[in-house]
Amino acid sequence: MSPTPASTLSTVDLRTSPGRRARSAVARWMFLLAAAATVLVSALIIWTVASEAWTFISQVVFDKLTDIGWFPRRGLFDLSTLLVNSAQISVIAMAVAVPSGFGSAIYLSEYAHPRVRRVMKPTLELLASAPSVVLGVFAISFITPSLLSQFWSEINFFNKLAAGIAVGLLVIPLIASIAEDALRAVPASLREASAGLGARRITTSIRVVLPAAMSGLMAATIVGFSRAIGETMVVTIASGGGDTSLFNLSLFESGGTITSAMASLGLGTDQVAGNDLAFQSLYFLGALLFVITLGLNMIGDQIVRRLREKY
Repeated sequence: MSPTPASTLSTVDLRTSPGRRARSAVARWMFLLAAAATVLVSALIIWTVASEAWTFISQVVFDKLTDIGWFPRRGLFDLSTLLVNSAQISVIAMAVAVPSGFGSAIYLSEYAHPRVRRVMKPTLELLASAPSVVLGVFAISFITPSLLSQFWSEINFFNKLAAGIAVGLLVIPLIASIAEDALRAVPASLREASAGLGARRITTSIRVVLPAAMSGLMAATIVGFSRAIGETMVVTIASGGGDTSLFNLSLFESGGTITSAMASLGLGTDQVAGNDLAFQSLYFLGALLFVITLGLNMIGDQIVRRLREKY
């Protein structure tokens, strides 16, 4: 039987079966509900945090936001204490993670044999699966007593330097993975052209591949910094961040961060009892952290757009 000419087919002939249309409609509504659920949950989170944060902002006395330290039980909410401590620990973490992460990425992308890469990259990413609480315990059981105390005898058992190093170890796999993907995305023709001009592999890596992958490397740095500033358990354990914090700039002393203060307030410790706004300050800190990370991502997006290379 010869096929029906296309010119004689009607719209009825081109329709799918009713059962198939029904299954497609059900699948479309299921995916729509799944997407709507994510939007609804995000909206509820933002509304809850924003409403409680506004309660704190509208009732707190401004002088209490610039005081001697973070003492929520006493009604002292010095934001500079938490911001400075968070920035110090994050900068230390990036000082540890960026050189190590980029170095690992360059080796895996430019030097490692394929068989070595297949073993080393999963091994490196395995560090990311380590619970952060384990790295916090590692900081107080090894980094401080076995390393830092050998150089600085006056260092506190709980200190911001050890917390920053531990957070840096946690961020290394994230930066290394993103950076390695960015380096491998650079076209091989650029490497071949550099080699054809007589450049050594190290010269090609630094002068050709790194600039070509700069947008991806900056993205890795921004993502790593956002991860570091949002880390909770490591800083809570290693820096003594679960307690109240007196403002100080010394890396050898303990100090709470935005996330550790939130964890302490969320646990319902005795810091919450004693001031009506102590618990509301948890939501204010959450909103502040959200604004900081959102700002970092927006800045990172603009930097990536400017540095992006198209081939």
